[in-house]
Amino acid sequence: MRIDILSVVPELLESPLNHSIIKRAKEKGIVEIHIHNIRDWSKDKHRKVDDYSFGGDAGLVMAVQPIFDCINELTSQRHYDEIIYTAPDAPVFNELSLKENIMILCGHYKGVDHRVREHLITREISVGDYVLTGGELPACIMTDAVVRLLPGAMGDETSALTDSFQDNLLAPPVYTRPAEFNGWRVPEVLLSGNHALIDEWQEQQALERTKALRPDLLDE
Repeated sequence: MRIDILSVVPELLESPLNHSIIKRAKEKGIVEIHIHNIRDWSKDKHRKVDDYSFGGDAGLVMAVQPIFDCINELTSQRHYDEIIYTAPDAPVFNELSLKENIMILCGHYKGVDHRVREHLITREISVGDYVLTGGELPACIMTDAVVRLLPGAMGDETSALTDSFQDNLLAPPVYTRPAEFNGWRVPEVLLSGNHALIDEWQEQQALERTKALRPDLLDE
């Protein structure tokens, strides 16, 4: 899988995408991640990539020309399954792990010239009903969520099977040693060694936690 991320502040992406599971997946050749500075395609002598909005609204807008030229150059080199724009007014992110090549454009300032969204973007994604300074954090979130599910990325792939949102359920509680701390004891069933009972307990806990915390998942 290849992920290209377009940003006006690429420094924000360097650390999150060079550690932990993502780092190991890159080293194994499971994923390629390329970060592009949109300013490299600016035709302004000061590498400017924004301007005031028509209509007089407050805030700067990312200009169409550098974005168009950047996307045009990358798409001339390979096919992309999705060209994604991170935006708070978009559908909430769920999955992308079955894709081969994706491009993510990080929004910034007041947003991008809407012609980018109309003519260049194939999918728009939000990470929640709130506004962030830029799309770099959402890009990192999407990349992390996708890469960890790629075959071979995790040390123990079965671990993902008990993550939250598998089968529309939240994960059950987890514990580790010591079995008792400060008078707080781990549920006895987890110490029993009876895997059938443990599986039953975990399923019940997942269902109860989902009913209490995210009943909307059960409606789905």
